Amino acid sequence: MAKKTGHVAVPFLLTIFIGLIFVGGGALAAWKYWGLGQREKPSEPIPRTDGVVTSKDNHTMLLILETSNELCPPTFMLMRSMPVKEQVYLIGIPSNSISLVDNDQMGILEKYTSQGCSGAVEYVEKVFDIKIDKYMKFTDDAFKKACDIFGGVSFPVNADIAGFKNDGSSQFLNSDQALTFVTYTMFNDGESERAFTAASVVASMMNQTDGQYISDTLDNSFNSIINLTESNVTASDYKDIKPAIKYLFEHGNAFAMAISLNGTDSSEDFIPSTNFIKSLKEQYFSEQE
Repeated sequence: MAKKTGHVAVPFLLTIFIGLIFVGGGALAAWKYWGLGQREKPSEPIPRTDGVVTSKDNHTMLLILETSNELCPPTFMLMRSMPVKEQVYLIGIPSNSISLVDNDQMGILEKYTSQGCSGAVEYVEKVFDIKIDKYMKFTDDAFKKACDIFGGVSFPVNADIAGFKNDGSSQFLNSDQALTFVTYTMFNDGESERAFTAASVVASMMNQTDGQYISDTLDNSFNSIINLTESNVTASDYKDIKPAIKYLFEHGNAFAMAISLNGTDSSEDFIPSTNFIKSLKEQYFSEQE
């Protein structure tokens, strides 16, 4: 709300103020000279702590990429952000993952197909025994916009894709190439390799970007991305976490890391390792308990 102001007789007040300086100046000097009215020097003010990150700024988000490529299933990625430790962990979850939950078999793709983002969130929460704070679903355009914001990525490519060098050498990928790469469906190890590759590309993109530029343009970037995605992230959520995100990009150094989800391939399904998931929870999600 704008602060109300009134009209004052500025010349009149100014005259009084100058007069007080001349008349009262001598008395004030004498007062100080004789040590009258001395008080203990006040202590230094306590520095403000606004913007300081803590473990309360840690958050967990499920990222989903639903591409227009009909041959490619959705891409699922669990992102655990820990700004206070200057760390972000990205865990690719194969789209053919199935798990036994409360004696019932549950698949992430089945849950997503029938219930949308909330179904995928429910699967990950139950299988990983964690709480997911928010989700964000990307389209092709949203993913490419994010790539453009980060400035592309240099990444070793070992897939037989037209227009790419299939020799394992590092290649610069623009937004179109990055999308083509992470939605390639012919990796030797199937969906588990594709999920890890997608997480690795995003982690590399975060590590290679100009962190100060990302911090300085965060508001515009958020508005651009949120308008292209389906998400339960609100403007209020963004306002709350914005200082921690800026801190992460301004102070973090190679802070993002991709984690390969251990598990077993069974026919056309992938069964995540319960022991591995337990270790992930203990290492990265313990404060949620």
